[in-house]
Parts: sequence; structure tokens; C-alpha cells
Amino acid sequence: MTADLHLRSYVDRIPFARHLGFEITRFEGGESELRYTAKPEHLNTFDVTHGGAVMTMLDIAMAAAARSDTPETGVVTIEMKTTFMAPSVGPLIARGKLMHRTATMAFTEARIYDAQERVCAHATGTFKYVKRRLPTGPASANEMRPPSTD
Repeated sequence: MTADLHLRSYVDRIPFARHLGFEITRFEGGESELRYTAKPEHLNTFDVTHGGAVMTMLDIAMAAAARSDTPETGVVTIEMKTTFMAPSVGPLIARGKLMHRTATMAFTEARIYDAQERVCAHATGTFKYVKRRLPTGPASANEMRPPSTD
């Protein structure tokens, strides 16, 4: 699969990201970029993007950065620390970066910027590389098992 196909299909394979309306615009060389504008139902009581949507965007940006060097390998989040620095309002851009990797672990960071390029949130995360899960479902002999973090 080419890098362009990975870019176009990455978010489509994540149902929650598709539901929120994330668009990935960069997925290569240990870097990622996502774009998102919160819908009214994604806002909190202060009319800013809900922290859960912000954290999801950061998580996916970091995971995409970790996977961008080896798109055929999946990742699972081991830990994540998020700092909210300013209200996330309007169109948002998340930029993720792979800081360091080992054979099994990725150490990442991501920032969310508003339309004026102000940093709204920052996160660091650790991800474990995992093999892609085998097909499951009624026609498959494979049972449904989430990836292991062991």
C-alpha cells in the first residue's frame, strides 16, 4: 500500500475518529497532522471543544506519528499525559511527532493549535507496537481478541 493510500485510509479505519470528523493530512517520517472542527455536540458547557475530543485527537495524532514509519504495524496506547493550555475553539490542527522508538515501544508527543497557531493542548504518549489483528467475524476461525500489551 502506498503512503498516499495509508494517509487516506488511516482515519477511516478508526470508527470513533470517523464519527468525530477527523481528517488526516500528514502521515510520514515520524510525523502526523490531523484537522478537526468540533460539531455543536462535541462542545462542553463553555462552548469550547470537549476535553475528551481534544484528548482523542492528541492520541490519534501520536499513534499516527508512531505508525507512520511502519504503517503495516499497529500501536496501542500504554500511557498518555495531557496538558490543556488554552480553550480549543474553532478549526483545530494536531501535529504529532515520534520522538524515539525501540523495537516494541514508541515515545511520542503532539500539540493542538487553533486557527491563530496558538497551542491549546499538549500531550506525551507511550505506545506499544503490535501485530495487526487477524480478521474476525462469522466467516472467520479467529476469535475476537484485543491486542495484548504484554
